[in-house]
Amino acid sequence: MQQPTSRPASTSTRPGPSPRPYQVNTQTKLIDTVHGRILCIADVRGRLSSLNDLAREANAKAIIHTGDFGFFEATSIERIHDRTLRHLTMYSPLISSAQRHHLLAPENPPSAIRQTLTISMLSEFPLLLSGQIKLQVPVFTVAGACEDILLLEKLRTGTYDIENLHLIDEATTRCLDIGGIKLRLLGLGGAFVTHKMFDNGEGSATIAGGNGTIWTTALQIGELVDTAQRVFDPTETRLLISHASPGREGILASLALVLKADLTLSAGLHFRYASSWNEFSVQGDYEAFRSKLRNGRDAFYRVWDSVKSQVDAVIDEHQRVLLDKALAVVDRIPLAIGQPAPGGGPPGTEDAAWKNCWNWNLCDAAYGSLVLDIKEGRVSAELKSQGFNYAYRRTATPTTQPTPTSAKPSLPLRTGTSNTPIKSSTPAPAADKEPDAQSPSQGASSTSDPASGKETPPVVKMNGNESATGSAERDRNREKAEKQKTKKKERKERDHAEREAAREAGSEGGNDEKKDSTTTGPAKPNVDTTGSPARGSDGGPLSPRTDSTGARTPTSRKQARNPWTLFIRLPNTTTETELRDFFGEAKNGITRVNFPGPVGGRDRKIAYVEFGDEEAMKAGLDKHAEKLGDGVPEVKRADNEQRNYSSFRGGRGRGGFRGHGFASRGLSAAGLVRGGAPKTNGDA
Repeated sequence: MQQPTSRPASTSTRPGPSPRPYQVNTQTKLIDTVHGRILCIADVRGRLSSLNDLAREANAKAIIHTGDFGFFEATSIERIHDRTLRHLTMYSPLISSAQRHHLLAPENPPSAIRQTLTISMLSEFPLLLSGQIKLQVPVFTVAGACEDILLLEKLRTGTYDIENLHLIDEATTRCLDIGGIKLRLLGLGGAFVTHKMFDNGEGSATIAGGNGTIWTTALQIGELVDTAQRVFDPTETRLLISHASPGREGILASLALVLKADLTLSAGLHFRYASSWNEFSVQGDYEAFRSKLRNGRDAFYRVWDSVKSQVDAVIDEHQRVLLDKALAVVDRIPLAIGQPAPGGGPPGTEDAAWKNCWNWNLCDAAYGSLVLDIKEGRVSAELKSQGFNYAYRRTATPTTQPTPTSAKPSLPLRTGTSNTPIKSSTPAPAADKEPDAQSPSQGASSTSDPASGKETPPVVKMNGNESATGSAERDRNREKAEKQKTKKKERKERDHAEREAAREAGSEGGNDEKKDSTTTGPAKPNVDTTGSPARGSDGGPLSPRTDSTGARTPTSRKQARNPWTLFIRLPNTTTETELRDFFGEAKNGITRVNFPGPVGGRDRKIAYVEFGDEEAMKAGLDKHAEKLGDGVPEVKRADNEQRNYSSFRGGRGRGGFRGHGFASRGLSAAGLVRGGAPKTNGDA
């Protein structure tokens, strides 16, 4: 096919110029006839000096790499698109965290990044090219999604030749004789983007790319099939190496069927764990596997139908052969079990690859690897992954404690401002520092009320507007909250007055009085002076403390009340002087007169009069029938009933009955309130 003289940047229908004269580039490399280990990694991202270290740690005889090797040189930076350059800056392991943070600051324009970056911050490939870095073991790699297309062309044509570095592409294959098997390496590089499968970009043959990116084309798939057919040997074990995953892309899964692949290796998903699977283990049934392949075919034909006429007008005879082989891959969908074959062939049965082809998707080289241990014809696998750091949960303390009736708790945000488990690229860590796992509480957007610990009811929206149900519910909640706030304020004022009265009365009585905490207002929260949430608070359950010295906890009990106290119910408002004079000669024995404070703005016509001894109190008690002002007061010895008068009159205890917290517990014990009697150990 001839290249047009000019092409708009948005055009994606050019299969590319005629490929180089076709010749399969294949070699057989003898590694070890008895036993060998192959290290499989992905996305080394330019840190090529680590390859020898990784091979030595794994005791590997060779390395297979699945893309994003770091094929860049000094002149590559000027050809990389701004967005791709920012992506490379974000994930390059050759840039320190502090420098990366500075370069990617929002105020930095793309021009600032471009002026600051040097090739040493993106890739060590120039050092490999100059011989300053030498590969100690053979390295086999395919092109990744972010590479320089012009540099790859130099490697493909032999302009650049590096010892022990082998680029596996649609026309280049290698066979490793190792551990009793012959392992055939077939490779397909680039990102898999369906709508760009007929755009060659800046490529000069079947390879495609530009602006620092590489993608797969239909002709590339066709040429890989042709290469595999030319070197087919039934005694070999076939390994398909691709950057995109056959687990995600139905067409790549169809390609594995056409190539008769026994194993596949891929990358591109940037997981923290390597994935190992066969189709039988991840598909519900054989029909689900076929559905995956059909979905890939349908996506391809939506593009093909729109560009077919343009491609047919410019394609040459050789490219037609490759295109037909690519279309055969797209149409490679096994027959359903029992389905008659076209032309009267045997009915469909399970394809052997459904259970026998095994697949691995690798995490980035900084996070893990796969080792294929090959001995006596058996291929075993060792997966190593850095994984996720869950240690933060041992020390993390939730800000609120969800109640059993909560609709659902707040979810933590993931690194990258996302609150849902969406796939995203994982940045490689700095050379000397392992990336820290982010606590779920960081950046979390809480919908809880920090004062009450209760979650705010969700507001339902339809088409961007609140529904009538959500609006009415919100209004009811607001009105209810206002009423509760008003009642709480009134109850607080009333309880405060009662506590003041009880405190005054408390100084009158003896040691035999006991207060009911349910009648003295809500308990104050337990506060830990260390700044951490106290036990029993809404901060969540904590482990028992072990720092106690065993010392007795100080108490705040009040001083014992005067046992020689008289309770006076006054007929009218009286002053202390008038009350003292009421007792006549007995007033000389009075040590203290106490008038409890008002309740609800009204003066309480009661008083407590303390005497110095029992004789003086008895003398005062004799005045019980005498007149004070306009009436006769009630005079009696203060006992528990009078001392607790202010504590039980009015107010609502936590037991649910007005003024009678003890009564509510008594009814509950008898099984006469909702829920029945309290359960004890052994109750059903």
